[in-house]
Amino acid sequence: QMAKIRTFIAVELPEEMKQGLARLQTDLRKHGARVSWTRPEGLHVTLKFLGNVEESRIEAIAEAVRTAVSGTARPRLTVAGTGAFPGWGSPRVLWVGVEDEEGRLGAIQARLEKELEKLGFEREKRAFKPHLTLGRVKAIGGVRPVSEDLRNRQVDLGTFEVTQIVVMKSDLKPTGAVYTPLAKIAVD
Repeated sequence: QMAKIRTFIAVELPEEMKQGLARLQTDLRKHGARVSWTRPEGLHVTLKFLGNVEESRIEAIAEAVRTAVSGTARPRLTVAGTGAFPGWGSPRVLWVGVEDEEGRLGAIQARLEKELEKLGFEREKRAFKPHLTLGRVKAIGGVRPVSEDLRNRQVDLGTFEVTQIVVMKSDLKPTGAVYTPLAKIAVD
């Protein structure tokens, strides 16, 4: 029985952006809504969630990422704007937007889907919409003040250049998910 690892592929955020998002979460927590907030150090842009994968396949996955980024320019991402899935009316997920101005991250993500499909991973049905999950709503009652607050904020944490894509391991602990990089692939 091969050990399986809960795995996803992501872009990590610069430290100062994580701090800015942590301050935003601190403000939003004051409303006391029942929201499970993402730990700031765990905030990242998910490119592809792979689920439970045999440990022996991690190298092939890293190789697929390498192929997907080869010859692509570094994406420049702006962390700005806010939103909710499925919508502000009855939000389940609260997020901060990620603007991929030149569409470079989207291009890498599309190539990644293609490479991973060769390894037997199903393509994502939904269109790729990069975002940062601030929190997941546990109970819709009492969430209005927090969603109104987030909706009315002018969030703009600036722009950063993506220098690497990370194959990440996720351990679900009672205190929340703990993420460990399994492979880091440089984007030149």
